[in-house]
Amino acid sequence: MSQSAHSEGRTTLSDYRAALSAPGSRGPVIASILARLPIAMIGISALLYVQRETGSFAAAGLVSASSLAGVSVGAVVQGRLIDRFGPSRPLLVVAAVFALSMASLAVAIEAHLPTFVLIPLAAATGLSEPMVGSASRALWTKILPEGPARNAALSYEAISMEVFFILGPGIAGLLITAPWAGTGMVVGSITMVTGAVLFALNPTVRAWGSAPKARTPLLGALASPGMRTLALAALGFGMVIGFVEVAVPAAATESGHPSLSGLLLSAWSLSSVAFGVAYSLHPWPRRLGLRLPILLGGFGAFVALLALPSSLWALALLMLLAGAMITPQSTTHSAAIEVVAPRGTAAEAFGWVLTAVTLGLAAGQSVSGYLVEHSGTAAAFLAAGVAGVALAVVVWLLRGTVRAASPVPADGALVGAAG
Repeated sequence: MSQSAHSEGRTTLSDYRAALSAPGSRGPVIASILARLPIAMIGISALLYVQRETGSFAAAGLVSASSLAGVSVGAVVQGRLIDRFGPSRPLLVVAAVFALSMASLAVAIEAHLPTFVLIPLAAATGLSEPMVGSASRALWTKILPEGPARNAALSYEAISMEVFFILGPGIAGLLITAPWAGTGMVVGSITMVTGAVLFALNPTVRAWGSAPKARTPLLGALASPGMRTLALAALGFGMVIGFVEVAVPAAATESGHPSLSGLLLSAWSLSSVAFGVAYSLHPWPRRLGLRLPILLGGFGAFVALLALPSSLWALALLMLLAGAMITPQSTTHSAAIEVVAPRGTAAEAFGWVLTAVTLGLAAGQSVSGYLVEHSGTAAAFLAAGVAGVALAVVVWLLRGTVRAASPVPADGALVGAAG
């Protein structure tokens, strides 16, 4: 593959095979699947659980948003620790804290404690959620040399996450009908902790080791102008999804079929994965600086169309259309990190992207909950579209910053590429 193709993040199917069959990759891949599969499942399960116990989508949205706010902080902190010390020790510690936090939140919800008590508990669960995704993505730079196979591995990370977003909401929608409404949240938490521990203890992961001490600026990877532009695009991406994740369950509830909310949210992930694989083979536009705003703007426009349907079937069909824009954005974010993040900050850079997405999710869910209860679901879908297009315009104006970043100095020298 040419250098041009590499910089654009283009891949082939043989590159995927080479990446996933690389020596030392099988164990971490399997463990990371367990750890990341429940990500969407836990969030939707918790939202539905709180709504079931309190009867309020606004309260559920606030609790979910506080959890996401915790994730936004934990992603960066854990990412920096992983870059510095390797994944094993940080992940084992946060997995234990996460298990305790989730147990406390479940007890508080079951006891019908006030929302102001649930909010800090939810924030603690988000803060301690094991960032296996950041570690898994950065691990490929240790296993594979720079080139097509690594590009494919990074695309796999984004595409597999969308598969988890297909399965997660669907499972959550089914488990919310169990005799105990908290079943999905607890099952998802146990699966995540198990995967995180297995990943942390894997020999390939444990061999990562500590990095040379670097004089990292306060903002770390975000000190790069291109990273800030990428984070802004990720913020818009998360915000649009956040609006939809509250508006869709509300639409399903209004129609008298609340159990279909998870399946509806899975609908757009179906087209996301199908289109995302094809998109990774031939990404467009060719320049990352153009790709970020165009994909975000298109996403916002398609989501605005969700305000039109009067039936759940029509809503599902339009969600399939909007979903085609999800994985292309995720793979573009991943490819952009390789370009704009300073060397030696791979896990932290991914943490900043995750932080931006989760902050967007939190903002979108909070505003969407208010709009759903006061103006209806159509208003929430329209607001999501406006937010996505508006931030796409800003990213377009900053497209020139999406270029190679300067390396981070370490003990007077430049930090070399990982691996």
